[in-house]
Amino acid sequence: MTTKPKHTGPLAGMRVLELAQIMAGPTCGMMLADMGADVIKVEKLPGGDDARAYREPRVNGVSAPFMILNRNKRGIALNLKHAEGRDILLRMVKEADVLTENYRRGTLEKLGLGYDVLSKVNPGLIYCAVSGYGRDGPDADKPGFDLIAQGFSGLMSITGEPGGPPVKTGNSIADTNAGILAMAGITAAYVHKLKTGEGQIVDTSLIEAALQQTYWQAAIYFATGESAGPTGSAHLLTAPYQAFQASDGWINIGGANQGNWERIAVALGRPEWCEDRRFRTNTDRMENREALVSMMSEIVATRSKAEWIAILDAAGVPVGPVHTMAEALTHPQTLARGMVLELEHPQAGTTKALGCPIHFSKTATRVDRPAPMLGEHSRELLREYGYSDGEIDGFVEAGVVEEAKA
Repeated sequence: MTTKPKHTGPLAGMRVLELAQIMAGPTCGMMLADMGADVIKVEKLPGGDDARAYREPRVNGVSAPFMILNRNKRGIALNLKHAEGRDILLRMVKEADVLTENYRRGTLEKLGLGYDVLSKVNPGLIYCAVSGYGRDGPDADKPGFDLIAQGFSGLMSITGEPGGPPVKTGNSIADTNAGILAMAGITAAYVHKLKTGEGQIVDTSLIEAALQQTYWQAAIYFATGESAGPTGSAHLLTAPYQAFQASDGWINIGGANQGNWERIAVALGRPEWCEDRRFRTNTDRMENREALVSMMSEIVATRSKAEWIAILDAAGVPVGPVHTMAEALTHPQTLARGMVLELEHPQAGTTKALGCPIHFSKTATRVDRPAPMLGEHSRELLREYGYSDGEIDGFVEAGVVEEAKA
């Protein structure tokens, strides 16, 4: 076993038990781990985290989706339906700062591991539940899925092209944002714990994570009583602010204020547009957006992406390419910010992952551990909690825990 150097991140010293699986909870745990927390992934038996079963793509037989969300964690595979498995978790809870879970409401309670039980074992425990709809309300018992949350929140009604069918965002935005909200809630609760010693429940949900992404559309509804619809790549409050097709692909041009608009008009060789009654103010441009976009599109189509980016950059206009994932993940700026890194996995070999998007000047984040094999650290962790090798052998034989196969 290779001993890792002491983590210097801002959350060093925090211990997290991650009972969460698939995406929302693991996103939270991954970010906490990057910032220094000792995140122990407690996977169910049989099978472990359901994301392990995502068959494609795989790297040397290992699920790529599982690996990308679970690096920097240690892993133990534990049968919580077994009395001894439950006892092991309760021993771990005594020394934990945080426990995360994203099961359907009542799942852990049925196992005798609800917050009422865990908080008696450890009154300082921060119990973070990420569910589909939250822990109360008429839909609290419903399961949570990103697609369902996007539809419920209205996100699908504002995504896509005008006149088209409802469209899900290409990424799992409800899942991912729920994980980020959970991370923020946990860190706030941890500050409270450090001040008072008190633990508490941190409760967020996929529908709230999706609703939080609708600030502008909510503002329109609250002000007018009307529901905004999809606008494609265009902004619903300002113009021009959208994607335009150059001769060899797409670029985004952002006329988010009057100054930017006037610089756009000059850079496109149409300074007279600044005085055109249709385009003088943002209100005028929004009322005549179709005509404006049509006229701009004709001009943008005459040059390449690189040419327009150079011209508009020089003019001080917000502009950028519409990248493919390959282009985004190999761009020098992405690499300079440490957003692509390599890890050595015992089965998959050298793999790449996304880095931590938060940077600190004094308490650096660190990613130096690949996602665990199922049960990879079971014995290591059980020893830390005071179990002998003989006891651990008994747990393995009885199916209470599982060790990674060599």
